[in-house]
Amino acid sequence: MPKFTRTERMLFLTSSPVQNIGLLTTGGQPTNLRENMKPEAPSFPVNNSFSPSFLLTSENWGDYTGRGWPLYLNRLLTSFVQTPKGTCLESVKIAIDTGYRHIDGAFVYYNEHEVGQAIREKIAEGKIKREDIFYCGKLWNTCHPPELVRPTLEKTLKILQLDYVDLYIIELPMAFKPGEAIYPRDENGKIIYHETNLCATWEAMEACKDAGLAKSIGVSNFNRRQLEMILNKPGLKHKPVSNQVECHPYFTQPKLLEFCRQHDIVIVGYSPLGTSRDETWVNVSSPPLLEDPVLNAIGKKYNKTAAQVALRFSIQRGVVVIPKSFNPQRIRENFQIFDFSLTEKEMKEIEALNKNVRYVELLMWRDHPEYPFNDEY
Repeated sequence: MPKFTRTERMLFLTSSPVQNIGLLTTGGQPTNLRENMKPEAPSFPVNNSFSPSFLLTSENWGDYTGRGWPLYLNRLLTSFVQTPKGTCLESVKIAIDTGYRHIDGAFVYYNEHEVGQAIREKIAEGKIKREDIFYCGKLWNTCHPPELVRPTLEKTLKILQLDYVDLYIIELPMAFKPGEAIYPRDENGKIIYHETNLCATWEAMEACKDAGLAKSIGVSNFNRRQLEMILNKPGLKHKPVSNQVECHPYFTQPKLLEFCRQHDIVIVGYSPLGTSRDETWVNVSSPPLLEDPVLNAIGKKYNKTAAQVALRFSIQRGVVVIPKSFNPQRIRENFQIFDFSLTEKEMKEIEALNKNVRYVELLMWRDHPEYPFNDEY
C-alpha cells in the first residue's frame, strides 16, 4: 500500500527537482534556451527513501494535478542534423554534472552512442548510478510493424550499452515503409508511407515493458482520436503514461491537455519557447514567441527572460516542458529556475496570448492517413 493518498507518480513529481531535470539529445543547432522556473512546494510529505529507479515507472505518471514538481526535460527538436562529433557527449556530461538526470534521446538523432558513453563515464566517476538516470528513447516511423518494435529498442539499448530505458515512446503516429532508410522515398522523392495498426504497435510496446526493456511507455504527437484508439483497445495492459506534443503560450492546447488529464496522461510540451526558424520543419511565418511584449514585460518584473516566463507558465499549468540546448552556459542556466512564480493574474494574461499557432506542422506528411493535426485536437 502507498504511504500517502497520492499516487506514486505524485511522489515522483515531488521528490526532488534535481532528479527531475534532463537533457534531450537530438541533432541541431542551439536555440535561445533560457532558465526554467521554480515548482510549487509539495502539498504532502515526501519520503526521500524512494529511489529514482522505483519512482520512474509508468505508475508515477497518473493523477497529475500540476501542483507537484514536474519532470523537466531538455529536448532538442528541430531538424535531424548531426552535430559535430563529441558535441553531444560533452553536453550530456555537462548536464549530468549540473544536476540533470533525465535524458531524452532517439535512435534517429544518430548520437545515442555519445549519450551512452557520457552516462557510463559519469557512472565510472562515481557521479551517478544508473538508477539515477531517466532515459527516454523513441520508436521511429519506419519501425511501427509489431515485429520490429522490440528489435528496434534492443538496437537502441545496444548502442547506449544500457539494460533498459526508463521511457520508450512512439515518436509519431505516422508509419513509413520499413527498411534502412529513415525517410524512404519513391522515384519522385515522396516519402513512402506504410499501413500499420497503431494498436498492434502498442501491443508490441507493452511487450517491451513486460520484458523489462522499458520501464514506461508513451506516445508523441497523438491526437485525441489516436489516444482513444489505444485507450479503448481490447485487452489493454498498459496505457500511455505521456503524450509529447507542441505546447507553449501561443499554442496552449487546452482541450488536449484536459483530455489527457482525465485519462492520467502527462502532456510533455516540446517547443515550449517556440522553435528555431528552420523552414524545413517550421512555419517561419509564425510570430516569434520570445519577442512577445507581454512575456517580456512580465520577465522584466521578475528580472527574468521571456523564455523563463514562457516555461514557468507551462509548468504552472501542469505541462512538462522540454526546451533545448547544446550550449554549456544555457544548460547550466536551466538550473537557475527555482526563484519565482507567476501570479494568477499573470497566468491569465499569458493564457490570453494563445493564437493556436502550431510551429511544427509537419505539412510534408499531411496526406498520411494518420497525420495527427487535421483534427481539432
